[in-house]
Amino acid sequence: MILTKKLNKYIFRGYDIRGVYPTDLNEDVAYTIGKSFGTYVRRMGHFTAIVGRDNRYSSDELANALIKGIMDTGVNVIDLGLVTTPMYYYACIKLNNPTGIMVTASHNPKDDNGFKFAFDERGNARGEMIEEFRDFTFAQDFDDGHGLLAKYNIRREYIELYKGSLDFGDRRVKVVIDLGNGTTSCIAEELYKMFPIDVEVLFGDSDPMFPNHHPDPCVEKNLDALKQKVLETHADLGIGFDGDGDRLGVVDENGKYVATDKYMIIIIRDIINKVTKKDFLYDVKCSKSLSDEIEKLGGNGICYRTGNSYTKAKVKDDNIPFGGELSGHVYFNDRWPCFDSGLYAGLRLIEILSKTDKKTSELLEGINEYYSTEELKFPSSDDKKFAVVDKVKEYAVEKGYNFIDIDGIRVNFDYGWALVRCSNTGPNITARFEANSAEKLQELQDEFIGQINTYNI
Repeated sequence: MILTKKLNKYIFRGYDIRGVYPTDLNEDVAYTIGKSFGTYVRRMGHFTAIVGRDNRYSSDELANALIKGIMDTGVNVIDLGLVTTPMYYYACIKLNNPTGIMVTASHNPKDDNGFKFAFDERGNARGEMIEEFRDFTFAQDFDDGHGLLAKYNIRREYIELYKGSLDFGDRRVKVVIDLGNGTTSCIAEELYKMFPIDVEVLFGDSDPMFPNHHPDPCVEKNLDALKQKVLETHADLGIGFDGDGDRLGVVDENGKYVATDKYMIIIIRDIINKVTKKDFLYDVKCSKSLSDEIEKLGGNGICYRTGNSYTKAKVKDDNIPFGGELSGHVYFNDRWPCFDSGLYAGLRLIEILSKTDKKTSELLEGINEYYSTEELKFPSSDDKKFAVVDKVKEYAVEKGYNFIDIDGIRVNFDYGWALVRCSNTGPNITARFEANSAEKLQELQDEFIGQINTYNI
């Protein structure tokens, strides 16, 4: 492995580094990023970094090269080996060392990989932090040294964390968990079966080819097998997890998909009278059903930008008891140390069910319903997509529309809203629409998709 100047600047994205293996990310690129990261944090006064990796075929190679690069700057490395991203987060907490890198592409296709990284206690790098690191990496003014390598197994302590953060009732809930052949296969079955739950595991073998479905549980079609298994087994609910274990998707007892903003309603209904602070955070993609419910419950809803690195930091910094985003990241900050874990989020829902006779679907009775689309993606190159969203914003200004632009542009109407923003994980523009009628929903789509297509050429 050698230092390379052949780096694609577009692998440095809004929340992490992510690209295709071996085109964008390979052994030499990982070594170079390791040298850059080690130098960068060393000059900040940090001399130990924690590294974990997911179960993708390329992760061993990339992690080993990354570790070598970090150590060649004189920074020590604690290697966690194969872990979920939440296990990596907890290791950073337990070892009192926020500096580190998780090698993962999360829910991206099998040939992708990436690095989620943190320099210090500010948490995962994001936005300008990544832009500054990108420029530093391209300058290649790196330190030399001889760091030490240590191995650490966080598994036992991570399991103990769960034992102290859950309290089940008398009802024994039947659940199907879909591991999607991802990294949760290393711990999920053991975790769930140590609680008073009847568990059936779907796609529990580790297989980074993801042969059964794409590892994104918030795309409904990826949960088709889970829906079928829930119905076949008469389970109380089904829960799916993404490739690195920090997100979840939920299916109720009728095999119906429960979007994350609806899941958040269930959680907020449960905890609002158990927490002192009544603030709850959600991202710009979430349904008005959620903000309506927070208001009905007497809470304060905070609409924030999309992105795990941003939303988690906001929940932690402002001491918000619970928050999340439509993509399946949720953050408990009541009796859990405020990092996103799909496995824990699933268990919190099971805990609620264990203390009631209600079915999963009944936990959502009485909410305001709207017509909405899934998150729609429009391919757009990384050097063009931001300009397209700017043009859509100019259009909204010209029309005199009411909007918020904390993340792309969300145009608000009395009857619904339209969201157009740039994806920070791929070369796409994303959009979502919601309205109080099917007709109005179609009107919103026609208007704003038309604008996207006009400029995205």
